Amino acid sequence: MNGFSLLFGPEGWGGLLLEGAIVTILLAVTTVPFGFGSGLALAVLKLSPNRVVRAFCEGFTTFFRGIPDLLSLFIVYFGLQALIDRASKLAGLSSAIELNAFFAGVIALSVVVAAYSSEVWVAALNAVPKGQSEAAHSLGLDSRKTFFLVLLPQLIRIALPGLGNIWMVLLKDTSLISTLAVIDLLRAASEASKNTTRPILFYSAAAAIYLVFSILSGLVQSNLERRANRGFA
Repeated sequence: MNGFSLLFGPEGWGGLLLEGAIVTILLAVTTVPFGFGSGLALAVLKLSPNRVVRAFCEGFTTFFRGIPDLLSLFIVYFGLQALIDRASKLAGLSSAIELNAFFAGVIALSVVVAAYSSEVWVAALNAVPKGQSEAAHSLGLDSRKTFFLVLLPQLIRIALPGLGNIWMVLLKDTSLISTLAVIDLLRAASEASKNTTRPILFYSAAAAIYLVFSILSGLVQSNLERRANRGFA
């Protein structure tokens, strides 16, 4: 069979590649709110007056930024599985509960994204003038409303370029979940290449799909940055 038939023919592997691409996007999109949200919480705690809280958050960030992302995935996957097994034994359950690999991937990547994005959020928090908070309090806004109505919109505008870069890295890091036998884009390409002995064809197709995702992400990021910076010199 020629390359076109292997990809798009009735018995081709294009369908599996498409399913893998969907899993890749779902994994990245599901990770973003947890990763960026946790990163923002970490950033706020890093600026806490409590030295113990600051030290814990800095240690967390340093640890997960300092080890390979694949190792983070294994730590979360096998660590959570061990905790689930222990909890099952304590609860007297006869059958073991197996951790879903996709769910484990979301947690692991969220932890990594939180560690990296916290640095972006800290920089954004430091870039917002303190007068903004003082002005909001003088208008009668409490701390919660000040943060969500005054500070957060400015934080997002400042942090967008850094968060966009982290999203690009996350898109590629989703391929790590293939080590847990989840059929993502890279795993689909690997399965197709092993069954057809045409690795160049299928890995090139996977690379092209990743490239399309990256280009589209770059366009979306540029549009978001333009909208966020309207009215700013």
